[in-house]
Amino acid sequence: MIGFLKGKLASRRPDNILIDVHGVGYQVQVPLNILTRLPEEGSEVFLHIYTHVREDSLLLFGFSTEDEKKVFTTLLGISGIGPKMALNILSGMSHENFLKAIEKEDVALLCSIPGLGKKTAHRLILELREKLPSSTGTQDRVFDDTLSALVNLGYKKSVVQPLLEKTYRHGVHDIEGLLKESLKHLTGHAGE
Repeated sequence: MIGFLKGKLASRRPDNILIDVHGVGYQVQVPLNILTRLPEEGSEVFLHIYTHVREDSLLLFGFSTEDEKKVFTTLLGISGIGPKMALNILSGMSHENFLKAIEKEDVALLCSIPGLGKKTAHRLILELREKLPSSTGTQDRVFDDTLSALVNLGYKKSVVQPLLEKTYRHGVHDIEGLLKESLKHLTGHAGE
């Protein structure tokens, strides 16, 4: 499995780029918004890589940040969304705007992505709103890990996140303290 690639940008095409890593050329598919941000050919690039393996092919997908890669891999977990559609979604808008559209349940904005209809937009909202990170940006890794732990225990993200934010603002910044304070208030709210 390839986690990242660092090398020279050998060439760019509308649907992929070629990265030269010590004489080996890796063909990487990237969203259009990343393609436009890449430096000139011959410059050094660094991309987080998702390796998609199928019986008949091995494809590499590149992203500027781990967050973009996480959104991509989460999209792949949705029934009917393959790597081409996930790449199309991230080409249609930035991952931040996609997260905001999911949070705000903005079907019209999602439907502005070519190839994404109302039915699929509603399904994405339904299946992703509890799985994707917040677009507002969380405080740090401890906050994210605590939020993830509570969601995995069966609490709804929409219930847990505001409570965690309040606890965090009151100076509790360790995972044990955040869990303890949150569980005090959440007793009896699992699955709500």
